[in-house]
Order: sequence, then C-alpha cells, then structure tokens
Amino acid sequence: MPVAKSPPSFRRLFDDIGTVDAVGIVERVAKYGTRSVKKKAKVFGLRLAVTMVDLTTLEGKDTPGKVASLCAKALRPHDVGEIPPTAAVCVYPAMVRHAAKHVKGTAVKIASVATAFPSGQAPLKTRLAEVRAAVADGADEIDMVINRGAFLSGEFGLMQDEIAAVVEACGAATLKVILETSELETYDNIRAASFLAMRVIRPNDFIKTSTGKTSANATLGNNQVMLEAIRDHFLATGVPIAMKPAGGIRTAKQALTFLIAVKETLGDEWLNNGRYRFGASALLNDLVRQLEKERTGAYQAPWNFSEASEGY
Repeated sequence: MPVAKSPPSFRRLFDDIGTVDAVGIVERVAKYGTRSVKKKAKVFGLRLAVTMVDLTTLEGKDTPGKVASLCAKALRPHDVGEIPPTAAVCVYPAMVRHAAKHVKGTAVKIASVATAFPSGQAPLKTRLAEVRAAVADGADEIDMVINRGAFLSGEFGLMQDEIAAVVEACGAATLKVILETSELETYDNIRAASFLAMRVIRPNDFIKTSTGKTSANATLGNNQVMLEAIRDHFLATGVPIAMKPAGGIRTAKQALTFLIAVKETLGDEWLNNGRYRFGASALLNDLVRQLEKERTGAYQAPWNFSEASEGY
C-alpha cells in the first residue's frame, strides 16, 4: 500500500513513527551474511539457536502420538552429545492437553496457535474462547493472528482492541502477535503494524512475522524492520518486546545470520529464548547436524537424525 494512497490514519501513524528506508534495509541485511563466525562463537550460536526453536506441528492429520514424538524430540533433540532442549512445542489448541502430558513442568513450554489461525476470520467471541480453552488445557504461550483486514483498512483502534482482548484472555500466558508480513505489502506497513501491536501488549510478549501458511514467510528484511521497530519502541518507552521470525528458516547458516542481526540491532539482552524465537521446525535437524560436525569433525548422514515436523 503506497503511502500516497493510504487513508489519513496511515499518514498520521507514519508521521508519528517514521517510515522505512527500504534501500538501507537491503544494504544492512546483506552485510550480516558477510560476518565471519569463528568455531567457538559458531558452536555457541548453534546451541543458542536450538534453545530458541518452537518445534511445531500444525497439520490436520496431527494425532496424540505425533505430538508425543514431537515432545520427545523437543526435550532431547539428539541421542548423542549434550544438546539442549528447544524453547517450546507449538500445536493446535486441540493438541495442547496431549502435549501437556509430556512436557508440562519441564524447560519446554507449550505454545498454541489460536484466534482462528491462520486466517483470523472468525468472530472475536470465538477467537477469545479458543484462547481461553488453550490456556485452560495447559498452554504457556499463545500465538495469535492480527486482523489484517482491519489494519489495511486503517481501522487501527479495532485491531488494537482485539489484541488487547486476547492479552486479557491469555492471563499469565505469553502472547505472540503474528503480523503475517507477506499480506502487509510494504516495509512501512510492517513497521506500522509492529508499533500498533507493541503499544497494547506486555513487556516480553512477542511480535512475529508469519503464520508459515502463506507463500512468503520470514526474511532477513522483514525481520530487520521489526527488530528496528522493537529497538525504537524500547528507546522511547523502556518496554522490551520479544521477536519471532517464522517460516522459511531451514538451515543453521540462516539461523546464525538472523542471530547476528539480533545482536547488532538489539544487543546481547535479546540473545535468549525469552526474547527471540525461531518458528521453524525443519531448522532443528540442521542445527543438530552442524553441532555434531563441530563435535566430531565430520558430517553425519541426514538419516542419523530423527525427523522434525515440517512446521512453520
């Protein structure tokens, strides 16, 4: 949505928060891939990335047995070596109680997508009921989708009121607000949606790029726009907001590049799974494989690693 054609509400918001230098973003993220990471730092980064993964299964054919296998992998990503558990398992609300049987009370959190994920196209009453049900069944974290139609129409108050209602429905559970960046069309809109969400969520709640259910998901570019929005919001308010890129991050090399972006934009205070996550289940096996290569000096065959769900 070009700024010139935006409703007045967009222009007022852009005047308030500023717009994005798209060329600058491209140049900045290109430099992250040129950083040299030495062995000790690489091992640290790989292990850190493992602890940031939300291990996910979001399929219509999910079963309690599949969720049990997912939980086992989250708790012990590999049978050899001292590889830490992942941050969370992420499942549909109906599977929360099954995940709770295996990971409740451990270091692995239970996250659940809610609010009519991935479209968000259900009455607010229904979306809130889904959140409350997931929390009652044991969810520690809720991943919600914003009302993209309200945002793109410039109905910012409606968008924020709905997020605020979900915050209340979450109770003590952490909230992750999914912007679905591929549907927001421009970096300016991604920055705007980030600020609108951050202004109504709590410290250390998350903003998140994507559902993983559209053709385009997390990129270094939209990740950077959101990191800079978090930085600017923190400098203005002192409120720390967490970040989760989701979808399309499949290799250890990609994960390390995203972590470099975090370190150089937000600093070491965001290099933990309380403030940064990867929604990328397919990433876990490559992280483990790279750690085994650093430990043994040789790559192992892919079939030596149990398969993770192809999540978002």
